[in-house]
Amino acid sequence: MLNDPPRPRRWPRRTAVTLAVLLVAVAGLYLRNSSTIAGQEDGQRPFLLAHRGIAQTFDLAGVTADTCTARIIHPPQVPYLENTLPSLRAAFDAGADQAEIDVQLTRDGRLAVFHDATLDCRTDGTGTVGEHTLEELRRLDVGYGYTADGGATFPLRGKGVGLLPTVPEVFAALPGRSLKLDLKRDQQADGEALAAFLATLPPDRLATVTVSGGDAAVAAVARRLPQVRTSSRAVIKDCLLDYAALGWTGHVPDSCRHRELPLPARYGRWLWGWPNLFVARMRTVDTRVILVRGEGDWSAGFDTPADVAELPDGWAGGIWTNRTDVVAPLLIPG
Repeated sequence: MLNDPPRPRRWPRRTAVTLAVLLVAVAGLYLRNSSTIAGQEDGQRPFLLAHRGIAQTFDLAGVTADTCTARIIHPPQVPYLENTLPSLRAAFDAGADQAEIDVQLTRDGRLAVFHDATLDCRTDGTGTVGEHTLEELRRLDVGYGYTADGGATFPLRGKGVGLLPTVPEVFAALPGRSLKLDLKRDQQADGEALAAFLATLPPDRLATVTVSGGDAAVAAVARRLPQVRTSSRAVIKDCLLDYAALGWTGHVPDSCRHRELPLPARYGRWLWGWPNLFVARMRTVDTRVILVRGEGDWSAGFDTPADVAELPDGWAGGIWTNRTDVVAPLLIPG
């Protein structure tokens, strides 16, 4: 006797209903967190963070923690030296919304503006900032070590004598300008010294300040001045982990409130609502999202037209740049 032909398999009613509910839930989750559907915020353009003012650029390929980046610069296109008043003024004149400066304590307790852990790379000095008084640092040439041809020539040598400023001098020279202060040593004492200066500022000026750096140094500032926007590894980690858990609902956790979040694009794409809806949500809690370039251990700026072309469509967050003079005309209407 022949076997009966197999009957078509039917899904149990309960399974079909469950799948339908899941599909609706997934669709709702997508719609709630779709940056494409949300679109671009009207009137918004990228916030330009000038990294150390207008600075000399270099290729990140092969850079390690020990690399003296002043010895591998591109042929200079501008005369400016990072972290100096001429460099910072030029960045703002070119259209920067905020400038970042690096901060370290000198031996005599002054807040010096200088990036490197040691003086040997960029200057004609030796040792660390903390081993010298401000008067000694003033005598150095902060353009001494820059070369684009392996040391055959030093095009900025002799042009940086006396240009190392202090934090109070930067604030006095740039009234009304927004500044980000990056504490280079993760020491509580550095944070406390910076907080003591910032506490002398009027509230409207303090509202324009961002402080970043190591966890201990930034925490010292936050304890005294909780109204200051902050950024550190711990701050960023807490915010992003909490948002990963809750962001699908559209809720922004308190750990993300009044922060700055520097993010490479490759990390951003895992965040709910990335890119523009995420930026808009963070803006509702007074948090600034800054996009940086770089796929390795080191961040890079958006410094060329080709770099700007990499930005997400309609990007209205911040961008990190060493060349405001190059990118601002591409991003600021008129």
